Amino acid sequence: MKRSWGSLKTVAGFFGALALPAVGIALTQFGVNTPAIAADTIVVRLGLFTETISLAELQKAAKTGELPGSLQRLSEQQRRFFLGALGMNIPMNVVTVNRLVNTQIGTTILNDFATALARKDKAGVQALRAGLVLGSTAPQGLSILSFIAAYPSKRLEIDLPKAFIVAGSLNTAFWRTQQFMLTIAPQLDSKTPQIAFPFDPSQPGIAQVKILNLSLNDQKRDRQIPVDVYWSTAATPDKPLIVFSHGFTSVRTDLHYLAEHLASHGYVVAALEHPGSNQTNTNSALQGKTSVMKPQEFLDRPQDINFVLDELEKLNQTANHPLQGKLATNNAMVIGHSFGGGTALAIAGAELQLEHLKQRCKKNLTSLSLGENMQCIAQKLPENTYQLRDTRIKQAIALNPTTSLIFGETGLTKVQVPTLVLASSADKTTPALTEQIAGFDKIPSPKWLVGIVGGTHLSVKDPTTTFDQIGKPNTPISGGEVVGEQAADVRKYVKAIALAFAFQMTPEAKNYAIFLTSDYAQFASTTAFPFHLITQIPPDAMAVVKEFVEK
Repeated sequence: MKRSWGSLKTVAGFFGALALPAVGIALTQFGVNTPAIAADTIVVRLGLFTETISLAELQKAAKTGELPGSLQRLSEQQRRFFLGALGMNIPMNVVTVNRLVNTQIGTTILNDFATALARKDKAGVQALRAGLVLGSTAPQGLSILSFIAAYPSKRLEIDLPKAFIVAGSLNTAFWRTQQFMLTIAPQLDSKTPQIAFPFDPSQPGIAQVKILNLSLNDQKRDRQIPVDVYWSTAATPDKPLIVFSHGFTSVRTDLHYLAEHLASHGYVVAALEHPGSNQTNTNSALQGKTSVMKPQEFLDRPQDINFVLDELEKLNQTANHPLQGKLATNNAMVIGHSFGGGTALAIAGAELQLEHLKQRCKKNLTSLSLGENMQCIAQKLPENTYQLRDTRIKQAIALNPTTSLIFGETGLTKVQVPTLVLASSADKTTPALTEQIAGFDKIPSPKWLVGIVGGTHLSVKDPTTTFDQIGKPNTPISGGEVVGEQAADVRKYVKAIALAFAFQMTPEAKNYAIFLTSDYAQFASTTAFPFHLITQIPPDAMAVVKEFVEK
């Protein structure tokens, strides 16, 4: 894949130039009154210098390319950034703007950019909402100029250097992703569906959960694999065994809350740790004792799952063992997050295809996301294709998976089991458009795509594993994570759909199928996190993806 970066950088530049990266509805019908006044004077601060500019002067600059007054002090790069932004219209209608600004991530970004605006009444966030919404109703659509014309104050004061700094934290794919998420969810234009859901699948089951800690030694590959087995006396082999695969530099407790939830409903969950790409390995690499990750890890991870299934089958047949007769190792489901999501897809049949990856990764890696850079480690593998499927895996859930490079053009077409893919709209590590959405289109049905508007890469993780995100700097490729209590709505929905998906492998499948629908996604949605679910990407939504991803 090749990205068309230019237009997306201009989109980000649009918001950076005047500190406007979030949107909101200022129409009376959405609860914000139309302003009686609008900005016609813009005061730009550049350190100790200030420059007062009229809206007319900015309109002229947009046409001529000449900036007035002390704005000539901007660097050449900043000048291009500013002028390019002046002439850019954003492809977001008023409804899209309203939905985005009310998400958790939208509110966070609004607050960040409000710090670059000076208002004596300290109503910067509300003023942003009003100006952006009314600006989006202009005939030409939302632009810097339409925003200024709609801003609810005669005077708009901007700390330009601060606006540039805040804008630098934006992921360039963010805006197209929001547009995609709302394109796949036209049902949100109507009222909440009047459907009576029989029960709440996010609530815990009645079984008392126990955890069995294992340390399994794969002598052939010299890998010591820790495994936490979540189980209860209610577990039976009629339900699939569920295997968890964690992300790069992470730990097996990443989805602890989800493992407990599934186990409380009678499932056995085996959360394993991949020793070549876990947190311990990363810490060792930081001390110079080992490499961050070896290329072989892309092959070892699925083999770790193979090995764990083999060992659990032995325990299943061991007399007097607490797990005896409870493990459906030949009827398993895999759940993986991030790199673990890619692992889940690989063991479900997706073929590693490295020829394109090897060509792509020879180029400038600074243009790649963290997820893409991680995938580039695989370029040193000797072969160009690898098939790692384990036929014991009968279903797969991939949460924020890495797919853009590692599976090539057709690797995902070889997935052979029902698959659910989750994508978060504000994910910087594995951006949704390139890592999940474009790849989802290639996966054979039956399949489900879950979109979480306002979710970030780590929103699905257990709060105990995201403490390190507090106060972490917000950069274009990391930080700004919505985690912990802020992401409680996300984890609640993940519990519901994961349980419903697992039940599709049982005689109770029909009772839970209703929770794998767009109606339930809409029902479960919150103001902070609208959820969307589709089984096929409609043409108009796919067109949004193709504007960003060139095949």
